[in-house]
Amino acid sequence: MKKITLIALTVLFAAAGPSSMAAADTIKIGFHAPLTGFAASDGKSASEGAGLAIEQVNSAGGVNGRMLELVVYDDQAKPAQAIPIANKLIGQDKVVMGVSGSYSGPTRSAAGVFQEAAVPYIAAYAIHPDITRAGNYVFRTSFLGEVQGRGGAKLIGDLLNKKRVVVVTLQNDFGKSLAAGFKSKAADFGIKILNEYQYSIKDRQFGSIVAKVKADKPDAVYASGYYFTAGPLVSQLRAAGVKVPIIGQEGYDSQKFIEIAGPAAEGIIITTSLDRDSDVPETKNFISAFEKKAGFKADMVAASAHTAVLVAADALKRAGSTDPEAIRKSVAATNLRVSTGTISFNSLGEVLKAVQNQIVKNGSWHRHSVIDDPALLAPPEK
Repeated sequence: MKKITLIALTVLFAAAGPSSMAAADTIKIGFHAPLTGFAASDGKSASEGAGLAIEQVNSAGGVNGRMLELVVYDDQAKPAQAIPIANKLIGQDKVVMGVSGSYSGPTRSAAGVFQEAAVPYIAAYAIHPDITRAGNYVFRTSFLGEVQGRGGAKLIGDLLNKKRVVVVTLQNDFGKSLAAGFKSKAADFGIKILNEYQYSIKDRQFGSIVAKVKADKPDAVYASGYYFTAGPLVSQLRAAGVKVPIIGQEGYDSQKFIEIAGPAAEGIIITTSLDRDSDVPETKNFISAFEKKAGFKADMVAASAHTAVLVAADALKRAGSTDPEAIRKSVAATNLRVSTGTISFNSLGEVLKAVQNQIVKNGSWHRHSVIDDPALLAPPEK
């Protein structure tokens, strides 16, 4: 197990209790995210969002008279790191719940450990379908990849009325899940998929794909990726003269994408779960508080981690206990409005909520449209 750069983060407010309160008097929630490595920017956003939630709960008096403690480890976005981290959180740190602020690979690995130990676990934004299938102690507060892919098909074929589409797929759990969802509903919205091209998470030069997309002359491009792959891909497509709409997903949802893509980011549309122009108090308050605390713009990853920790705190409060089964039942019965929507879970631990479509305008993310179709967005029940 590699050296962990950030071992633990304890946020205790004097207003919420005596400064001499012992660590044993806190309720520990485990948290892992990629704080170093290629996904460090997302890990930073996730940990800041989770930390903000802890601060807010503790400043309001904690949970049932006790403060929350967030125990944080760096998983480097590597599945092999997540397993020993999960074991350490459960066996050594004695957390009562776990939250993933990481990608699908590490989250899938950790989910099995938490399930076997019968400790509740919440995935903040990892999208692979197998995560909640680990068992009844595992929940997810954001969209499945396939659900978001279906939303992408409606966005392109219905809202944008673009019918000839090239799909560019990142070859990992994230990209494959999104592509599967998109392709499953493309025909329903009159979309003809001209071609699908695939790339590796290590790729930053896309000359071959760009040439093929340009030759295909599509009406739109549906391209999966993270900010650090999508930025170069989008900028190279635009530089080659591909001017049609490019539709991404929540992996683009970062100011870092806009910085990397530069002027080419303008007009890019994504499916995500954070509406920057929302009038909902929970969303507006989160964005304001996060940007004040973190010093940079809020993104989907930050909002999702904040959401997951608030769901954990709410479940602990309602359970009135740190008994794992009582907490699990309490999480399953969640009905909580937060910055990313109203969270409640189906029998598989999945959420049903609207997809927020965001567009880059003048160097920032803004509302484009909303997809709120319960039949289209319904997650699986088993």
